[in-house]
Amino acid sequence: MSGTHSDVPSVLAHELPRPVPLDELAACPVGEVFRRVGDKWSMLLMILLGHRPYRFNELHRAVEGISQRMLTRTLRGLENDGLVRREVFPTVPPGVEYSLTPLGRSLLEPLSALADWAVRHGSALGRAPEPR
Repeated sequence: MSGTHSDVPSVLAHELPRPVPLDELAACPVGEVFRRVGDKWSMLLMILLGHRPYRFNELHRAVEGISQRMLTRTLRGLENDGLVRREVFPTVPPGVEYSLTPLGRSLLEPLSALADWAVRHGSALGRAPEPR
């Protein structure tokens, strides 16, 4: 919420130019976050890692239907974004553990709000209103 419009959701607190320039849309940090965590697997992995650190094979077993390749790609993307930490342990073979970074942990609250909204209103999505 903005300080001057406490009753207005923050996404509505500022007027957008019309038409919205494509370069502004492409540079929007909100859209960028949705592109990064809005894919099929990222949010689920963030939620799992929010509970505790996981080894790669534990995560693979915990998510039905994800291939090893897709799990690797998704974890690398989250790691590159600074949301997930990959720690290698000097064992034979090397052990690798994934956990959320402080930045990743800070994303759990807004993800929870979005998930709560989806549970409350998801069934209404896609249903056209009755004609008047």
